[in-house]
Amino acid sequence: MTAAGGRGERNPWLIAIVVSVATFMEVLDTTIANVALPYIAGGMAVSADEATWVVTTYLVSNAVALTASSHLAKALGRKRFFLICLALFTGSSILCGLAWDIRSLLFFRILQGLGGGGMVPVSQSILADAFPPHKRGQGFALFGVAVVVAPVVGPTLGGWLSDNFSWHWCFLINGPIGLLSAALVSIVVEETPALDGATRFDIVGFVLVSTFLGSLEVVLDRGQIEDWFSSSFILAFAAVGALAFTLMIPWEARHESPVVDIRMIATRQFGSCFFVMMAIGAILISTTQMLPQLLQLNFGYTAMLAGLVLSPGGLVTMGMMFVVGRLSGRVQPKYLIMIGAGVVALSMYNLTSLYGDLDFWFFARSRIYIGMGLPLIFIPITAASYNGIPPHKTDQASALINVARNIGGSIGVSLAQNVLAHRQQFHMSRLAEATIPSNIAYQDALRRLTDYFVSLGSSASVARRQATQWIGRQIETQSAMLAYIDVFYTLMLLAALVIPLAMILRRIPLGAPAPAAH
Repeated sequence: MTAAGGRGERNPWLIAIVVSVATFMEVLDTTIANVALPYIAGGMAVSADEATWVVTTYLVSNAVALTASSHLAKALGRKRFFLICLALFTGSSILCGLAWDIRSLLFFRILQGLGGGGMVPVSQSILADAFPPHKRGQGFALFGVAVVVAPVVGPTLGGWLSDNFSWHWCFLINGPIGLLSAALVSIVVEETPALDGATRFDIVGFVLVSTFLGSLEVVLDRGQIEDWFSSSFILAFAAVGALAFTLMIPWEARHESPVVDIRMIATRQFGSCFFVMMAIGAILISTTQMLPQLLQLNFGYTAMLAGLVLSPGGLVTMGMMFVVGRLSGRVQPKYLIMIGAGVVALSMYNLTSLYGDLDFWFFARSRIYIGMGLPLIFIPITAASYNGIPPHKTDQASALINVARNIGGSIGVSLAQNVLAHRQQFHMSRLAEATIPSNIAYQDALRRLTDYFVSLGSSASVARRQATQWIGRQIETQSAMLAYIDVFYTLMLLAALVIPLAMILRRIPLGAPAPAAH
C-alpha cells in the first residue's frame, strides 16, 4: 500500500479521532500513577522507594516495545499490530487494578508498557498515511492533543481517583475505554498488508537497542533516588547501557534492515526533528512534574489543587492544537517552531519571578503561556519529521520520534530534579553563612524574634530556640524557592536552544498536495 492508500475510502478525521483516543489513554498512564504512589505503597505495605518501581518498570518496557514496533507493524500489518497492542495494554491495565501484591503489579505494569510502547508510534504511522502530506499538520493536531494534554490531565485525574475511590481505578479506568477503542479501530482503520522483507528481524540490533534504552531509563528514573554514580546499582546499569550503545551504533549503521535506522538521525531534516522532539519532551514532562511539586511542597497546595493549576493550560493547548493544525498548511514549520520556542522560553522566564505570596492564577497563567507555545512546536515538528521519508520508512520515523519524546521526558525530569537538589544545597549553604554571631543583622533579627516568642509566653531559652528554628525553616524555604528558579532558568535555556535547531529545517511545499517521497 502506498502512502496514500486508502485515503479516499475512509474518513481521515474519523481515523484520527479513533487512534488519538487510544494514544491519549496510553500517554495518560505515564503520569497518572505518579500521584498514586503513596496510596500504592500504603495499600501494599511497601516502602515509597519500592513503589516507585511502578513507574520505572513501565518506562523501561515502553522503551523496549518502541524499538520493535516498526518491524512488527510491517510483519503483522499496522491495524492488526495496533489491536494486539491495545488488547495487551487494556488487559494488563485491568490486571494492574486487580493486582494482589507489589510483584504482581510490577509484572502487569511491564506488560502494560509493552502494549503501550507499540501502540503510539503505529498510531502516528496510521495518521501519516490517512492524510495527504499537505494536511498532515491538521491530522497531527488531534494526536498532539493526546500527547501534550494527557500528561497534564494525568496527575489531576490520578489524584482525584485516589482520593475519592482508590488507586486501583487509576488502572481500571482504562478497561471500558480500551474496549471501546478496540471496537472503533477494528471498524474504522484499514489494514495494511505485510511488506516485503518484514520478516527479516534484526534480533542483535533489537537486543542492543533495548538494552541501551532500558538501562538509560533505569539510570535516569532511579539516579536521584540511588544517589547517582555513588551507587553500584546505577553504575552497573550505566556500564551496561554504555556498552550496548557502543556496539549498537556500528551494528545498526551497517545493517540492511536495522530495528532502529539511526542513519535517519544523521540527516539534516529528521535529525533536527529528533532533537527538537527530545527538547519538547523534556520541557513538557519536567514542567508537568515540577510545578505541582513546587505548589505542594512550598505553597501548601493539595494534590488536587496543584493539578488544577495545570488545567487552564491544558484547555489552551487543546484550542491551539487546531489553530496550529490549520496554520501548518500555510506557514513553514521552522517559523512556527521558532515562535513556539520563544513563547515557551518566555513562559519559563516568567516562572523565575517566584516569591512566597504568589496566587493560583500566577501559576495558571504560566501554564497557559506554555500551553500556547508547545503546540506551535509539537505539530509542525511531527509533520516535518515525515517530510521526505519514503512510505516504507514511516514506521521507523514514528518509532524514532516517540523514542525521542520518551527519552527527552526522562532526561528532562532527571535534569530538573538534579538541578533542584544540587542548587538547593548550594543556596542553603550560602544563606546559612549569614547566621553567624558576627553578623549584626542576623543577631538583631534573632533578638526581635526571641522577644516575639517571649511575648507569646515562652521562656527566654525556649524562645531563643524557637527563633533559631524559625530562621532555619525560612532558610530551607527560600533555598528551595531559589533552586526552583534555577530549574526554570535551565528549562528556559533548553527552550531557546530549539530555535537554532529549527533554523536547520528545510522548507517544505505548502498549500497543495505534494507527492509522497519515494
